[in-house]
Amino acid sequence: MSKDTGSNMKLGMFVIIGLILFTLTIYFVGKQQNLFGSTFQLKSKFKTVSGLKVGNNVRFSGINVGTVSEIQIVNDSSVVVGLTIEEDVQKYIKTDATASIGSDGLMGDKVLTISPGSSSNKVIEDNSFIASKTALEMEDLMISVKTTLDNAGIITAELAKFTYTMNNGEGTLSKLMSDKEFANSLKNTLANLETSTKQFSTFTTSMNNGNGVLSKLVNDESMGVKLDSMMTNLQAGTKNLNETLKAAQNNFLLKGYFNKKKKAEEKKLEELQKQEEPKDKK
Repeated sequence: MSKDTGSNMKLGMFVIIGLILFTLTIYFVGKQQNLFGSTFQLKSKFKTVSGLKVGNNVRFSGINVGTVSEIQIVNDSSVVVGLTIEEDVQKYIKTDATASIGSDGLMGDKVLTISPGSSSNKVIEDNSFIASKTALEMEDLMISVKTTLDNAGIITAELAKFTYTMNNGEGTLSKLMSDKEFANSLKNTLANLETSTKQFSTFTTSMNNGNGVLSKLVNDESMGVKLDSMMTNLQAGTKNLNETLKAAQNNFLLKGYFNKKKKAEEKKLEELQKQEEPKDKK
């Protein structure tokens, strides 16, 4: 009799503990799914849900405020996601709020995040649609990372090629790095260039401050005027000399002299032509 009583007590305790655990499970699951509180519904349209499932959390300002209640495919490029959210949060969600899909950690479950609006002061109504943001796909991220790594590999290879050419090439920069004679030659060239620059600086200083003819010609306006007048007079004198020579050629006293000179020049020209004819024949 005592054995039966003990067995019944153990069975009763086991049943009571099971009922308590079941009640607690129902409570926490119901609380998580907002089964026991007042809620309202929102919807958002996405091109892709990126692995989001019914029952995933909905967050607002980093706080879990609801769950994903429905995912419905409208067409080949549109998916409508239904959200069940606690009614206490409704007053904080404005009509310009946006929904985006993210991850709970690096490799965690998907989470739908509602970002509060900034320009609107109107509270969103039950069963309203809110705008959505395109989720960043892990595949796109991996492609971007791969492209970056490929580019880094190309840059590394080119840099290695450049350094090898620098150490073993025949170019100017390579010689500058490794050839001492070339470096000394370049150093001497730069030294000569510096000396020439100093001399040119001295020359320009003398030009600006000296008393020579060239300095006066550059800086002294009166010297320039005098030189211009001298050139004008020289041009006029040359013109008068040409006119005098022409007049002398027509003078009967000197006409014979000029004619004799002209004939001598013509005779000399004929002799030169006769000397060139045999060469042309050969």
